[in-house]
Amino acid sequence: MNSRERYYAVTHYKPFDRIFKNEMDAACERPYRETLARWQKEGLPEGADPYIILGYDTIQVVPISVYGWPGWKYEIFEETNEYITFRDTDDGVIKKMRKNAQTPGHTAQFLEYPIKDRTSWNEFRKRLNPESPGRFPQDWESREKDYQNRDFPLGVNAGSMFGWLRNWIGIENLSVMLYDEPALVHEMTDYITELVMVILKKVIFEIELDFAYMWEDMGYKTGSLISPKHIREFMMPGYRKITDLLHQAGIDIIMLDSDGNVEGVIPFWLEVGINYIYPMEVAAGMDVIRLRKKFGKELRMGGGMDKRILASGNKEAICEMIMSKKELIREGGYTPGVDHVVSPDISWDSFLYYHKCLEEI
Repeated sequence: MNSRERYYAVTHYKPFDRIFKNEMDAACERPYRETLARWQKEGLPEGADPYIILGYDTIQVVPISVYGWPGWKYEIFEETNEYITFRDTDDGVIKKMRKNAQTPGHTAQFLEYPIKDRTSWNEFRKRLNPESPGRFPQDWESREKDYQNRDFPLGVNAGSMFGWLRNWIGIENLSVMLYDEPALVHEMTDYITELVMVILKKVIFEIELDFAYMWEDMGYKTGSLISPKHIREFMMPGYRKITDLLHQAGIDIIMLDSDGNVEGVIPFWLEVGINYIYPMEVAAGMDVIRLRKKFGKELRMGGGMDKRILASGNKEAICEMIMSKKELIREGGYTPGVDHVVSPDISWDSFLYYHKCLEEI
C-alpha cells in the first residue's frame, strides 16, 4: 500500500497493511526546533528528518491561504537584552516574548489584539477578501497537474469558527462579545464562512482531495471554552455550510485540531460531518479507547499517546500505553500519535522506542 491507500483504508475501516505513521505536526511542520536540537545531540544526524528516517507516511495540504491576507507588517515596539515586544505578522497581535524563545506561539505574552470593536473589525475584514492576490501560489496550475498522480493523502484548510476569532480578539474579549455584541460575532462568523467557501470552490472541484481540516483549539483541561448554546448559535451554521460544500466534492473525512478537553463538543461536530478529531490530549481527559466506546466508529481519532509518558523515559510505561490501544489501532479509524507536537522533553531514545513498539502492532 502507498500512503494514500493506507490513509483511506485506516479512515474508512478497510483492511490495511500497517498503521498510518503520522504525528499531528507531520503534515505542515516538524517537532519543535528545541526537540530537533536535543535529538541531534542524542544521535539524530544533523539536518536529517526524523520522520523520513523512521518511515513515516507523507501527508500534505494544498498551499493556499484561507486566513487573513496579506499578513501584517512586522513591527518592533520595545527591545531589551532579554525581551522583545513586536507585532506578529500572522495575526496582527502585539506580543512580548523572550529573545531566546524558539517557539513564540507557545511562549509569548499577548498584549493587544487587532479586533476590539466594530470599527477595528471593519478595518480588519479587508484582509478577509477571498479574491486578494497571493492566496494561491504562482505555480498553482502545475501543482494541480502534479497532484493528480500523487501517492499520498492531500487535504485542504477549511477554516475555523472559533479559533481564528479567539486569536484576533482574545478569549476574554470574545467571551464578553458573545453576550454584549452577538450581532457583530454573527457578522464575523458569516464573513469567515463566505471567505472559506469562495476559496474552497476554486480547489475542491478541481482536485480529488482525501480530507479537509479545521483548527479550533477551543478546549481547556476540563471542558470547552465556549458553551453548547453558543456553539449551536454562532458556529454550527458556518460549519454546516462548509461541510455541506466539502461533501458535494466527495470529501468525507473532515479533520479538526483542538487541544484540551473537547468531549462535550464532539456531538456538535459529528452532527455537521466533522468526523476526525485530534490530538486527543490525555492530560485533559481525552481517552481514545473510552471515546470510541462512547461515539462508535463515526468518530475517527488521531493522537492520544501521552507525551508525559514519553518524556518520562520509562520504556515499560511507553510500551504498555501503546499496547493498551492495540485493538483500537487494528480496528481502524485511529492514527496513534503524540497528543501534541513532539516536545523537547522527549528524548531521541524514548521516541525511537515509542516508534519500535508501534511497529510491533
